[in-house]
Amino acid sequence: MANITAKQVKELRDRTGAGMMDSKKALVKADGDIEKAIDILRENGVAKAAKKSGRIAAEGLAEYAFEGNNAVVVEINSETDFVSSNDKFIKLVDDVTKAILAAKPANVEEALKSPMGDSTIGEEITNLTAVIGEKITLRRFDLITKNDDEVFGAYKHNGGAIVAVVTLKGNSEEAAKNIAMHVAAINPEYLNKDSVPKADFDRQKEVFTKETENEGKPAKIIPKIVEGRVNKYLSEICLVDQPYVKDGDMTVAEYAKSEGCEVVGYKRYEVGEGIEKKQEDFAAEVKEQMK
Repeated sequence: MANITAKQVKELRDRTGAGMMDSKKALVKADGDIEKAIDILRENGVAKAAKKSGRIAAEGLAEYAFEGNNAVVVEINSETDFVSSNDKFIKLVDDVTKAILAAKPANVEEALKSPMGDSTIGEEITNLTAVIGEKITLRRFDLITKNDDEVFGAYKHNGGAIVAVVTLKGNSEEAAKNIAMHVAAINPEYLNKDSVPKADFDRQKEVFTKETENEGKPAKIIPKIVEGRVNKYLSEICLVDQPYVKDGDMTVAEYAKSEGCEVVGYKRYEVGEGIEKKQEDFAAEVKEQMK
């Protein structure tokens, strides 16, 4: 019997609207196959709103909001970029972002039940889905807190295609905004070297070691070469060590220091990242319509 994970159950629930236990039972019966589990739920009349819930929503907008020492970054998806430019959708994204910041839910499921106006976030999303005719999804959010001696800065690219929020220790909101712009443009993987998981570090070091050995370098200098390559690699993926996008002669950490600040953290959302978008076969679609 396949080992059914919480991630699989969540995906099935998101796609069918079925309850947790029904989803898990269907996955067990389908031996972990999501598509078979969807068929099982449909056959049993459990799946709800199957047509829209099965669509892929990979467009949309990201947004942020601040209030005191709290901030939030939110991503809401639609099926097409046309909808993401719709005024009603833009307002929904803005209202949901503010509602999440106010409610501070623990997860997406809790967020959908959170109050928004006279109803809930989930109900408002469902209502707009009915009006627009496309699947709309609250995909994710991150709540961020700071201390009194820290500041937030944010940058939004292309109306919300990318959003970055940076936290600095210090009092320069302008520096925080500038570094948020850097984060949006360069997309660092980690804050600093200490943030890199040991497994990733060791794997990369092993790759550089084998690469250097294959180049025929003398054994006695290989460790030094590998060290240099590892450090260069870390400077490329770690925010504070990257060349600052507005002035390549200094690192991000050096720029922050010049403004009397220190980078504490960051969050970056790019709409649709990690979602496998459906590849449309228009020829097949035309053939299907001609039948």
